[in-house]
Amino acid sequence: MNFVTPAGLRDVMPEEASRREQITTSVADLFAHHGYAPIETPTLERMDVLRAAGRIPPSPFKMFDTTGDLLALRPDVTMQVARMCATRLRGQEGPFRFRYTQRVFREPDQQASQRELTQIGLECIGAEGPAVDAEIIGLLVEALQTAGLDDFKIALGTVGVLRALLETCPAEGSWKNDVLAAYHASDFIELDRLIHLEGVPTAFAGAIAKLPFIRGGREAIEEARALAKPLGCARGLDDLAATYDELCANGFEGALLVDFSIMSSFDYYTGVVFEAYVPGMGTSLGSGGRYDGMLASYEGAPLPAGGFAFYLEQVMAALAKDRTEERPLRIAVPKGSLNADTIRALSDAGLDTAGLDDPGRQLIIGNPGVDFIIVRPTDAPVFVAMGAADCGICGRDSLVEADTDVVELVDLRYGGCKFVVAQPKGATPTVEKRYRKLGSIRVTTKYPNITKAYYDRIGQQVEVVQLHGNIELGPLIGMSDRIVDITATGTTLRENNLEVVDDVMGSTARFFANPCAFRMDERVLALSCSLKENVR
Repeated sequence: MNFVTPAGLRDVMPEEASRREQITTSVADLFAHHGYAPIETPTLERMDVLRAAGRIPPSPFKMFDTTGDLLALRPDVTMQVARMCATRLRGQEGPFRFRYTQRVFREPDQQASQRELTQIGLECIGAEGPAVDAEIIGLLVEALQTAGLDDFKIALGTVGVLRALLETCPAEGSWKNDVLAAYHASDFIELDRLIHLEGVPTAFAGAIAKLPFIRGGREAIEEARALAKPLGCARGLDDLAATYDELCANGFEGALLVDFSIMSSFDYYTGVVFEAYVPGMGTSLGSGGRYDGMLASYEGAPLPAGGFAFYLEQVMAALAKDRTEERPLRIAVPKGSLNADTIRALSDAGLDTAGLDDPGRQLIIGNPGVDFIIVRPTDAPVFVAMGAADCGICGRDSLVEADTDVVELVDLRYGGCKFVVAQPKGATPTVEKRYRKLGSIRVTTKYPNITKAYYDRIGQQVEVVQLHGNIELGPLIGMSDRIVDITATGTTLRENNLEVVDDVMGSTARFFANPCAFRMDERVLALSCSLKENVR
């Protein structure tokens, strides 16, 4: 028998459990001192309740109960609090201030992700205005300080400006939703492509392109105002400025970073949004914001609401990191076909790349101010997402296949290739007959995520068989009907009597960073600008 814990779940032993208990107790006392009462919500929630809130993270655990309701282990607590207030507190006079420490369950998005996490948070329902937002953000600062952190930043922005730009822009079709999706995914390469499409007014395109790169202190708010006000889209900036000023008056200025790239993966936020970052960590410690429309989603009175949650596990990991000295910028450099062009691009951007062209058996090349970490292209997204590297370069295909939380910044336009669906020449009638008979076909590939996404997009059932080489053999020996593979010239396909039946996606080299380094390390943004200026 196998007595290990399920993947993504773990035991917590006494020493660590004691430290966790100390942090949770101290933070709970802090919140209680400010009038936040404890609540508990169900571990299981009905899926229709979760979906009513809009975009939510996927839950790895779903099940049907005996009544036929589809349930999920909660991926977040905020929508449960909104549901509770809309139903249990209907008609009662607020405001309501709640705090909680509860487990949430998330689908892992990178190789070492945990599926069970501890959320510590608070929600303020029925009160609004900059003073309330400053109260909430200030309590996040104090909570992280109480936990023992002292070098974090609260990246602070508002969804109001982007939403106003999208509502006002006369572009048609799915363009607005596509822009919002690119913003949610921090895919600024896709954002750049979208704003250059025909029919997008230049003024709006320019504003949307510049907005996510505005950051700093109080002056960043005025920079965003100068960008958006001529278009009548300065929504939320007065409240953001007043919130920022209130926080500064309360002594929190050193912990603040105004950043208009902040856009939570949840789409229920309506105003101020914020995320907490620590140097050297790949992802945020937690996040929050104002979500004034959520109670109405549960047929409750439309009350203003705001709050935040942070992850105890992330805080514990941050406390364990040694950050006594500023380390060199760490860049993941791909081996193989992208290597030579990557060295050229980094050199053109002004970095000292000595030793990169002939590293021998060295895995890290240290030059003044920078460490180059030499990795397989497919591994680069994982190194960056987990904070082992600050930024990196690999093909778009590796980013899509890895599906990690990174910020995509520059299309470097080299290493061009495409993914295709191929089959033996003349096999279309046979493949179609098999699909009609079985309702599915079998596809061999090295890239299961890209393949599944493609077949999901075209609405066709498929059985994906992952191989690590010679996938062309699959249909040649009857193991599969088709393949999905990467090709630059098509020579290998032709030599094996295979023909392309559809294009899946194109791929070129991309420069990307983890969310923390993108927002906290100015060297990443500077390198991004230099690389973009030198794209050939």
